[in-house]
Amino acid sequence: MQLWLVRHAQPLVEPGICYGAMDIPADPQATALAATELATALPAGSLICHSPLQRCELLALCLIDLRPDLALKSVPDLREMDFGAWEGQRWDNIPTAELQHWTNDFENYRCGGSGESTSVFVKRVHRALQSCLEQSPNALHGTPTVCITHAGVMRATLWLQQRGMATLAGQPLCLRAAEWPQRAMGFGQALKLDWPGLAPLE
Repeated sequence: MQLWLVRHAQPLVEPGICYGAMDIPADPQATALAATELATALPAGSLICHSPLQRCELLALCLIDLRPDLALKSVPDLREMDFGAWEGQRWDNIPTAELQHWTNDFENYRCGGSGESTSVFVKRVHRALQSCLEQSPNALHGTPTVCITHAGVMRATLWLQQRGMATLAGQPLCLRAAEWPQRAMGFGQALKLDWPGLAPLE
């Protein structure tokens, strides 16, 4: 199966701000350009799943305007990681001790006190990918399933891929900060993966 992960266009936010769960818009012109490029690449029958946050939804809607033959579905679990009280702060203003706690307990530490832990986030992304692939009518015939989403979701997907998607149900994920992928596509760009499927993850 082919899985395409597409990052939203440049958000309208000051550089250096933590904005995971914040529902901020993306630049309309950059979004239109990204949609035009994606529209020329996608074959008929592709399912477009997208995060409900408006920076992703706008790209999905622009794409459907250009390619009304494509199917569109909002998938809440494709949203970016929730950073709790860190949201809206500058990353360099977040206390170093808090960031270190996250690094030391990367799997279980809840970002910003009330946000998500990395393990909760990865399980949510896993659930989203399963849902998107299962609902894509032509996925088994080589037609890509497209997820318009965020950098964190891309990294979580790459982590699942590098682990071989073979994590056993009910077992610890063993997430470590040093093993978390740093790769993420630029704004408006796509990451194309050959995706064999996901093992159960609880």
